[in-house]
Amino acid sequence: MSLVFKKILVANRGEIACRIIRTAHDMGIKVVAIYSDSDKHAKHVRMADEAVHVGQSPSAQSYLLIDKIIEVAKQTSSQAIHPGYGFLSENAEFVRAVEAAGIVFIGPDAHAMEMMGDKITSKKLAEEVGVSIVPGSKGAVTDISEAQAESARIGYPVMIKASSGGGGKGMRVVGDEAELQSAMQAAMNEARSSFGDDRVFIEKFVQQPRHIEIQILADTHGHIIFLGERECSIQRRHQKVIEEAPSCLLSQKTRQAMGQQAIALARAVNYRSAGTVEFIVGADEDFYFLEMNTRLQVEHPVTELVHDVDLVSLMIKIAAGERLELTQEEVKAHGWAVEARIYAEDSTRGFLPSIGQLRRYVEPEIEAIRIDSGVVEGSHIAMFYDPMIAKIIAYGKDRQTAISELSHALDRYQINGVETNIQFLNAILSDKDFIAGDITTAFIDEKFDGKFVPLEPVGEMRTLLIALAAGIMPQFVKQKNSQQQGKSSYLLLVQDEEDYLFDWQMVEGDAVVTIDEEHYTISGSVHKSMSIFTGSIFTGSISTGSIVSGDMSEHQLAVKIERDYHHLRLTTASYQLRARLLPAIAQNVIEYMPEQSALSGLLKVSAPMPGLLTKLLVSEGDTLFSGQEVAIMEAMKMENSLRCEIDCVVGVIHASEGDLLNVDDLIISLKEK
Repeated sequence: MSLVFKKILVANRGEIACRIIRTAHDMGIKVVAIYSDSDKHAKHVRMADEAVHVGQSPSAQSYLLIDKIIEVAKQTSSQAIHPGYGFLSENAEFVRAVEAAGIVFIGPDAHAMEMMGDKITSKKLAEEVGVSIVPGSKGAVTDISEAQAESARIGYPVMIKASSGGGGKGMRVVGDEAELQSAMQAAMNEARSSFGDDRVFIEKFVQQPRHIEIQILADTHGHIIFLGERECSIQRRHQKVIEEAPSCLLSQKTRQAMGQQAIALARAVNYRSAGTVEFIVGADEDFYFLEMNTRLQVEHPVTELVHDVDLVSLMIKIAAGERLELTQEEVKAHGWAVEARIYAEDSTRGFLPSIGQLRRYVEPEIEAIRIDSGVVEGSHIAMFYDPMIAKIIAYGKDRQTAISELSHALDRYQINGVETNIQFLNAILSDKDFIAGDITTAFIDEKFDGKFVPLEPVGEMRTLLIALAAGIMPQFVKQKNSQQQGKSSYLLLVQDEEDYLFDWQMVEGDAVVTIDEEHYTISGSVHKSMSIFTGSIFTGSISTGSIVSGDMSEHQLAVKIERDYHHLRLTTASYQLRARLLPAIAQNVIEYMPEQSALSGLLKVSAPMPGLLTKLLVSEGDTLFSGQEVAIMEAMKMENSLRCEIDCVVGVIHASEGDLLNVDDLIISLKEK
């Protein structure tokens, strides 16, 4: 390299910090990590050559402390700083401070970052250099009357967007004028909280849109190329969930046109390093500029896999003054890559964040799979940061192969201690419209209506899971002699509705299950084949959290086993079977809990997630209507509106603004009108 880096500092945490450290070590570069109180024992801290504490758990008191980070870089003799994504990665003030300290910033310069990082400025520049743009306000919108006028001119629906930052924060879709004021205030509050800048702008919301982005690379010698596109249309609350490369929509002509516009925009600001130009694309392949991200993207691995490059390595080399050796003519995509983001969140409760310790964490080891994670077994998912656990990426010769490999791997991912979106991801991958490539940015909203509840299995899948449950459950029951040869009879209650009486016994070390005169033998070890045709299901040593894998009807299958005493939950793909085991003698004396009042669960407002209670909007004695907003909580840098579900009266308020709440903490008791 023109300028050899012997040591760099990574100003980030989690999976992206680990990702950068791996590449730096491959290049023979030593790495300094920084960490907060919560991250003292984090994976990136263990991987680095040195690690320095920079502050308390909230990012504003640690990972966003510019002076402290630069001080650490100086003290450790770091020659360059890689910001990763998020935190300070698009902060021009940070870039200037780094360079003023005589340290190299691995990314674009402050001027390009300011021009492209501000959505209003970048949109104006894009229009000047001939990039297609979406109709919208010419600058920041500061009051409601101005917002009403601009929205009327543009035409509803419109989108309110934070001028600084990204990741779906400070963004609201508004369908008509009645929604405008509350949406604008929420967007401004969220933007201020996330980026320290409450400026917002308004643009036309393109219906039936797809979100497609172009990856560019630019060196310091004026050479700029684009590395194809990424399809990022599968989003929830404007945050990407599944990404792929290439896109199944684009023709080569459209791809080339988008790439050339992205290069023109980068050239206009003398861009250097890796960057991403994002477009909104209609079904007819008309495309409009959205924004440019002046950093590495979360979804960069899919581009790396289909173009056989290491973007982090190239960023480091560009920062060191090297010329890009790759020419545009040499850029050729091969195969297909699909990435899914695994989040700690509860899909059955509206995808609310789930915090806690990873009591079990085992990544699937499959050749076609790449996993970028920032956790290990025992790691804590804290409320202070984004709840993403890992990114899992599949590569295949074509799109269907990559999708199948990814689904196969998700079923074999073992995570216990927090709720995850793994089954939700598999539900997307198995959806017929997704498989056909018929997707838009509204895909998740239209398909899942704000939450995902696992499907009840039917047909052969149901038969197999019932047999497997029957065979596994007695192995969990404490017995004086677990290897007893005599028969035991049990009642299996499936999904709290259908019951199955079955016999279970040990024969030469194997469990034999008999249901409706059909026999199933449970033996062998985990990850051997299961076949309903031969009457044998091989499982092996089963414990809660185990993954039982094998074949069913010539299809590969993996089943996750979770157990709470005599309750069992079996999950596979987007399906879930719940079962309860009782001794057969108890079948005539089963007692059920009395039903609660239909209103009992509605006469309260509780914290749906851990977070900060930022605002109470009602007082004791107030009369409320169904759906009325009563409080606002902030968690994972996102504002969440809490509402009552029935017409009612406020009884007792149990919490105060500024309180830090845990999940299910009572905020307001309500009374019937």
